[in-house]
Amino acid sequence: MPDVVILGCGYTGKRVAQRLLNRGVRVSATARTRSSLDDLARLGANLQALDIGQPGSVAIPNGALVLHSIPGIAPPLRTILAGYPRRVVYLSTTGIYGATRDVDENTPPAPDTESAKARLSVEEELQAGYWSTLILRPAAIYGPGRGIHVSMRESRFQLAGDGDNFVSRIHVDDLAAHAEAALFSDVTGAYPVGDDLPCTSREIAAYCAELLRLPMPPSVPLDTLHETRRADRRVDGTAIRSRLQITLQYPTYREGLPASL
Repeated sequence: MPDVVILGCGYTGKRVAQRLLNRGVRVSATARTRSSLDDLARLGANLQALDIGQPGSVAIPNGALVLHSIPGIAPPLRTILAGYPRRVVYLSTTGIYGATRDVDENTPPAPDTESAKARLSVEEELQAGYWSTLILRPAAIYGPGRGIHVSMRESRFQLAGDGDNFVSRIHVDDLAAHAEAALFSDVTGAYPVGDDLPCTSREIAAYCAELLRLPMPPSVPLDTLHETRRADRRVDGTAIRSRLQITLQYPTYREGLPASL
């Protein structure tokens, strides 16, 4: 079985690494701080430092599989890696679709922010590489310790206007299942990833308010929120699930949020 290298082993990457280590795959992982990966080291992962200013800073076995989950890298990936990967799976974002409301596997990118344009640039660089490439574009990622259930408990969540903007999401464990399957598949191209129930911000806030016994969050003008909170997007992720033969563990927030508490 080929080795796997995880670049940017953060919230999602750590869960992918744990899944792979549990099935006996040799895993190398990088993160901003090695101490954040101590739990993976105890499970047998090989930890590496990543210096994006240093060519060849990450050693990979030839023919390895790479999960690239760093939000943005200035140098081309081929200059950072010492070795020749067989396949690269990149965790991008649905932000590259810009203001497009209904998104599926046929929707072209239309980035309208600098961060989204940077992500699309990384996608294009990877797809021009000598390796087999699959781009996964996840919607909002949530799970234990991350999501609206956390920000509402901390009184940080605010509705964008009347809260009628649609939000799509994916539970981190379901995204990890996508990434694991993607590494060992031969599927190429770029696909959005989301669960089965996009809903308005007000709908999910009302659900959380009842679940957590909290008041509804306040409404604020749209332009006062971070760009990631201004989106109005319904994501259809059924195509990549079909290609990778995945069944969601948490098909909607109604299953995923209680499990995340």
